[in-house]
Amino acid sequence: MTLMSFLLLVILFLVFFIYFAYLNPDAVTFYYFSDQSFTVSPVVLVVGAILIGLIFGLLAYSWALTSTRMRDWRKERKDKKTRENFAMYREGVGRLLSGDLKKARVLLQKALDQEPRRSDTLIAMASLNLQEGKPQEGINLLLKAREMEPRSLEVLFKLAGTYEELGQDTEAEQVYGEILTIDKDNRKALRGVRDLAVKQGRWREALDVQKRLIKVSQGSPRLAEEKKKLLYIKYEIACMDLAAGQIEPAKIEFTEVIRQDGEFVPARVSLGDANRLQGRKDDAARIWQEGYRSLRRGIFLARLEELYLEAEDPATLLAFYRNALAQNDTDVILRLYYARLCLRLELVEEAAEHVFALESAGADHPLVHFLAAEVHRRRRRIDEALEEYRLAMGMDNRLQVTFECESCGETYPEWLSRCTACGLWGSLVLSGRSNLGSITPLDRGAIPHGGL
Repeated sequence: MTLMSFLLLVILFLVFFIYFAYLNPDAVTFYYFSDQSFTVSPVVLVVGAILIGLIFGLLAYSWALTSTRMRDWRKERKDKKTRENFAMYREGVGRLLSGDLKKARVLLQKALDQEPRRSDTLIAMASLNLQEGKPQEGINLLLKAREMEPRSLEVLFKLAGTYEELGQDTEAEQVYGEILTIDKDNRKALRGVRDLAVKQGRWREALDVQKRLIKVSQGSPRLAEEKKKLLYIKYEIACMDLAAGQIEPAKIEFTEVIRQDGEFVPARVSLGDANRLQGRKDDAARIWQEGYRSLRRGIFLARLEELYLEAEDPATLLAFYRNALAQNDTDVILRLYYARLCLRLELVEEAAEHVFALESAGADHPLVHFLAAEVHRRRRRIDEALEEYRLAMGMDNRLQVTFECESCGETYPEWLSRCTACGLWGSLVLSGRSNLGSITPLDRGAIPHGGL
C-alpha cells in the first residue's frame, strides 16, 4: 500500500467518523460493575469495536502467518535433513557396490544414526555385514526392519534370500509364507517355495506349488518356462516311482513328458531304463536308438553299450554301430563311441580306422587321444602311445568318458539327469565337446558337431 493510499484511507475514515458523530450526538452509559460505569458516544463505541476487531484480526493473522512460516521452516529443515540422509545412504550403497566396505560402513552407520527407522538403510547395512562375514548381525538388522515394517515385501524378500544364502532353508520358507500371506499370488515367493522344495527333494510339494504358480502366471512372459519346469518336476516324481518299483506308472509319466517335450533327454533315458528293469531289452534298445537318432546325445550310446555288454551280446551292438555309420559316416560321436567299443572288444584295427579318421579330421578331444594311445600301445608303438597319452591327460585306463554341464561347466564322472550345481535338467553333455565342433571335414564329407 502506497503512502497516498494510506492517507486517503485515513481521510475517509475521519470523514466517516465526523459524519456519524454528527448524526448520533447522544451518549451511551455502560456499567461494568454495579457502581462503576462509563459514558461514551455511540460512534466512538462502534469505531472502537471496529478497531478492536481489526487489532484482534491482525493478531490472529500474525499468529497464523508466524505458525505457517514456522511449520514451513520445520518441514524444509526436515526435508533438507532427509535429502542429506538419502544422499549419504546412496553414497554408502555406492561404496558398498564398489567394494569399499570401510567407507560404506561409516556412511551407512551415520545415515542410520540420523534416521534409525529407515528400512532401506537397514537392508544396506545388513548386506554390508553379510559381505564382511557377519551373517548373524545382518540377520538381526533385517529382523529389526521387518519388525518396523512387517508388510514390506522388499524387507521380507531380502530376509528370505539371506536365509537361503546361509543355508537356513526352514527360516527362508517361513518368510516366503509370510509374503504369501500378504500377497497370495506373489510369483517370486511361489518360485522361492518351489525351489526350496526342489532343493530338498520334496517333489510332490514342488508339484503342487508349481501348478499354483502356473495358474497365477497366465499371460506372463515366463509361462512357457514354468510349464517346462512343471514337466521336469513330473519327471522327478516318475523317477521316484521307478526307484520305488512302481515301473508302469513311471513309464506312463515318462511317455507323457516325452510327448510334451520331445527334446527332453532325461525322460527318454529313463523310459529306456524302466523297460530294461522289466527285462524288455528290445524296447529299451529301441527307445535309446530313437533317442540318439533324434537328439544325437552320447548318453544314449552309453546306455546301449551297457545294455548289450551286460547281456553278453556285443554282436548286436556292433551291428547297430555299423548300420548307423553306413547311413551317416560323418557322425563324430558315433565314430568316437564305436572306436571305444572296438577297443573294449579288442578289435584294434577296426578301432584304429575310426580313431585315426577322427584325428586326421582335426578332432582334439582327450578321449580321441586316449583311444589313439591305446591303439598305438596295442600295436606296440610305444613312442606314439606316450605322446597320445600326454595329450589325453586326465583319462583313465577304463576308457571312461566324463560329462559336463553346458550351463555352469561342472563336471561329473557319470551322466545325471540334472546338474546338481546349477539345477538345470538335461544339461550334461560329453566333456570337451567344444573341441569337436570345429574339426575339418573328412574325405567323405564334413563331420557335424551334433549333440553330444
